[in-house]
Amino acid sequence: MKEMVDHLVNTEINSQRIASVENCFGASGQPLAVPGRVLLGEGILTKECRKKPKPRVFFLFNDILVYGSIVINKRKYNSQHIIPLEDVTLETLPDTLQMKNRWMIKTSKKSFVVSAASLTERKEWLSHLEECIRHLLTKTGRQPSTEHAAPWIPDKATDICMRCTQTKFSTLTRRHHCRKCGFVVCGDCSRQRFLMPRLSPKPLRVCSLCYRQLMAEKKKEAEVDLRQPEQIDSSMTGYEPSSGDDSDKSDDDKVERWPGDAEFYASEVSWSSFHS
Repeated sequence: MKEMVDHLVNTEINSQRIASVENCFGASGQPLAVPGRVLLGEGILTKECRKKPKPRVFFLFNDILVYGSIVINKRKYNSQHIIPLEDVTLETLPDTLQMKNRWMIKTSKKSFVVSAASLTERKEWLSHLEECIRHLLTKTGRQPSTEHAAPWIPDKATDICMRCTQTKFSTLTRRHHCRKCGFVVCGDCSRQRFLMPRLSPKPLRVCSLCYRQLMAEKKKEAEVDLRQPEQIDSSMTGYEPSSGDDSDKSDDDKVERWPGDAEFYASEVSWSSFHS
């Protein structure tokens, strides 16, 4: 990986690749070209969203992971998300009936599950991600992140509230998600809000159980005077504040299938490609 980065950094082909990604996101995306940044690979992964799994385009750089919704493949993307790799922890997951070759991308602000089209692709993605993360942590001297946002359990995983186990969801009875545990809960079981600065500057919806636990922790911290000023890592500001779904605002619910031989841009880049 280091050899690949050294080979591509400050090259015209790397600059062109990054410019292509910026152009695809257009004005809705953030600038991606910074000194020393290299685009290492790209591909389409299936992201487990709140309502159903959906295809998302992913771009792996040597310091960040960028993904977004596909409007026109190879031409237009939106809902850009940028994740600093030094905040990422990876966890391989077992297959389900609906999705295979899964793993979880966990960060302090957002955690979610993705899957690849094949076992080989998953191994390739995990290998490159792990090497980038390891190199960044070595370079910065940081320790791997231990606090992660809870992934949201998909809506269809349950028809009843996962806290009271009594309320049945329907068209009139909405599903909500606890921002602390990610459980699907009813309105009565998630009336409280709690300030979790790592996730958001505003109080977030939490279930009744998590609220009691968070209040107990807060009381204990106050009693022993352990509260410290919140330190904000400037390298991680400006990104989405929770593990909430990013899909429902930007595209419809049509079923999309992505061929294994789809190409990116004008070059002979395969469905999932790590550049050299």
